[in-house]
Amino acid sequence: MGLIGDLAIQGAQMALVLALAPLLTGFVRKVKARLTRRVGPPLIQPYRDLWRLMRKEAVLAENASWLFRTAPYLIFAATWVAAALVPTFATGLMFSWSADLIAITALIGSARFFLALAGMDVGTSFGGIGSSREVMIASIAEPAMLMIVFALALLAGSTQLSTIAGYMLSTNVGLRVTLALALVALVMVAIAENARIPVDNPATHLELTMVHEAMVLEYSGRHLAVIELAAQLKLLLYVSLIACVFAPWGLAPVGAGPAVHALAAVAYAGKLALAGALLGLFEIAVAKMRVFRVPAFLAAAFMMGILGVLLLFVSRGGLA
Repeated sequence: MGLIGDLAIQGAQMALVLALAPLLTGFVRKVKARLTRRVGPPLIQPYRDLWRLMRKEAVLAENASWLFRTAPYLIFAATWVAAALVPTFATGLMFSWSADLIAITALIGSARFFLALAGMDVGTSFGGIGSSREVMIASIAEPAMLMIVFALALLAGSTQLSTIAGYMLSTNVGLRVTLALALVALVMVAIAENARIPVDNPATHLELTMVHEAMVLEYSGRHLAVIELAAQLKLLLYVSLIACVFAPWGLAPVGAGPAVHALAAVAYAGKLALAGALLGLFEIAVAKMRVFRVPAFLAAAFMMGILGVLLLFVSRGGLA
């Protein structure tokens, strides 16, 4: 029964992130619409869009290779696995040993790699522009993410998310400047990775500014639906990662009963709602920056990660 229960909880987490990803996107859109005094689309509109795209025929360019056809599924698989590894409502799951920050960063990087290749595969100018901008952003976002991982690993003594969440719940944490710097840097990286304002506007198709949309302009039908679902999963992944590391309250411990897991799921839903409301408020309060200012934006996140690591070394006498 223990094995069956562990498998059931792990499967529930995988299904939960897949089911809530479109809802989080729809909630952010609804919040932005309400804050600008508009009615906005219903919360379930992303589900309707995905269903409509799945029913449409996929139109492919004549010079599209096998990579263009298989890239959406590879991107979705890598993103779903990464999102399912992050503890959402419970710790110590069956595959918690693989819920490693470095592994999750590698999975996200692999999905980005295939997306950039797919954008260049057909040979259109938009796809090439979007892929080059995506690689430019990734060249700074990934080092910043690794510095954040390094700072958290130095604090918790591990890169496993369950261990980090347990350390953050302990009394050994206290008020640390390193954690504040890591939180701000992770939020900045999450905004850039998900192509949100001020780095990119997911609701525009202006060729001078778009990044993510430029790489997927040639996709249609079920291929576009899979890519859109992967993008929604990526947003949920980063929100879950921030909640797991910096707000791990409410996570069900190992061996907890069904009632505790249900309460933990409710707490997780509350964290998603709070994060979606804050994201919507932030996006209507700031303007999109120029593309050539994005490296400076991410460089600030990278420097925060380095500063957090240096503060840890200094506090422990590592540089003495």
